[in-house]
Amino acid sequence: MGAGIIEQERFTCALGAMQTVVAIPKALPILHSGPGCGDMVSGFFQRSKGYAGGSTTPCSNFSEKEVVFGGVNRLRELVDNSYKILNSDLQVIFTGCTAGIVGDDVQSVAEEFRDQGKPIVYVESPGFKSNNYVSHSVVVNAIIDQYVSQYEDESTFRSQKNTVNVFASIPYQDMFWRGNLDEYKRLLEAIGLKVNILFGDKSEGVREWQSIPKANFNILVSPWYGKDIVDHLKDVYGQPYVQYPNIPIGANETEKFLNKVIAFAIEQGADINEVEAKRFIKRESDAYYAQLEDLATFLLEFRYGLPNHAHIIHDAGYVLGISKFLINETGVIPKEQFIVDDTPEKYQEEIEKELKSISKKREVPVFFSPDAGLAQNRIRETEHKGKGIIIGAGWDKQIAREKNYDFISAAIPTDYRLVMRTGYVGFAGGLRLIEDIYSNTLSKFA
Repeated sequence: MGAGIIEQERFTCALGAMQTVVAIPKALPILHSGPGCGDMVSGFFQRSKGYAGGSTTPCSNFSEKEVVFGGVNRLRELVDNSYKILNSDLQVIFTGCTAGIVGDDVQSVAEEFRDQGKPIVYVESPGFKSNNYVSHSVVVNAIIDQYVSQYEDESTFRSQKNTVNVFASIPYQDMFWRGNLDEYKRLLEAIGLKVNILFGDKSEGVREWQSIPKANFNILVSPWYGKDIVDHLKDVYGQPYVQYPNIPIGANETEKFLNKVIAFAIEQGADINEVEAKRFIKRESDAYYAQLEDLATFLLEFRYGLPNHAHIIHDAGYVLGISKFLINETGVIPKEQFIVDDTPEKYQEEIEKELKSISKKREVPVFFSPDAGLAQNRIRETEHKGKGIIIGAGWDKQIAREKNYDFISAAIPTDYRLVMRTGYVGFAGGLRLIEDIYSNTLSKFA
């Protein structure tokens, strides 16, 4: 992409990965940055302050004085006081742009406190280095190398044959992360696995992170983000991983996802009762389709008012997952799709291939660009027969209104939806997405 202004960026700078730490129970990000960085990040994600995010996050308030004389002493004092004021189990120091440019030796500060027995990690995260999709992996790997590694003597690598580490929704970047991680945990436990979900209140916090090396293998649900984590764990602990390229939404994809995990788990020597696991999948699937059968009359009566095609403006995992769900389980045809997570070029061909595999009869055009304004312009210029629906961020509501399309707010940033534990993963997630699509249609008749 050429130089110029990017409109409506749907992610943040590298420092946005402080939310990765906020999502770990009783973990504390410490910002060695300018005074506005923490509020800027939490403001973008909205309702994301948690235990120690936003204005609660300790910050060195890097100023001109620190630019001239360095800010190491100020940071040392900040870390020391943070232990006294906030009850935390893990601290992670993040460097902002100014600290990164000046070159403060943050590593030495972290090591001073680590030598005192404090659980502390540092991450070089100047905002200009990358975006938060990339730096999420950087933060997780830093915690593994600087904190989890201290517990390796207590861990026989891959000793728990039925335990897995799951890397899926990026906390806060995925507005449904809590509900999605809940459902991954529920589904995987139901087929006989013990799950380290690592983030959110269903995890055991740092104790769960300490047990990462004991897991037999890792599960990555993503087309690209998070891959650096599972590659790293394969290097340091010899843990293999199974990757599913998209969020599994609805019965079709959830069955495929779980069956792939079952086959891989058995291959890795896990003690899985395959008959019971398959029985669970069938029960869930039968219940799912029973509810869809109840929709038949509604779909027949309202068929002329329902959307028949969709544009999705989201990250690669959601564009793939929702596109597969729509075409296979609702009959809504994915038209032009827009991946706005700044997907590295080396992964784009594989993602395009995955989209092409959805249907032998229809091709799903996909555009990769972090500029969501360009996506909106393309939708504005595109005409299709019938009624459309746009699934994207709050910024996309206006273009949906212009086109007289339905709209679902399913990505950040948005002011139009409050999400607590809603998720789109699994059988339940598919039903929820159907509810959202058709409730939107029904609301127009009010």
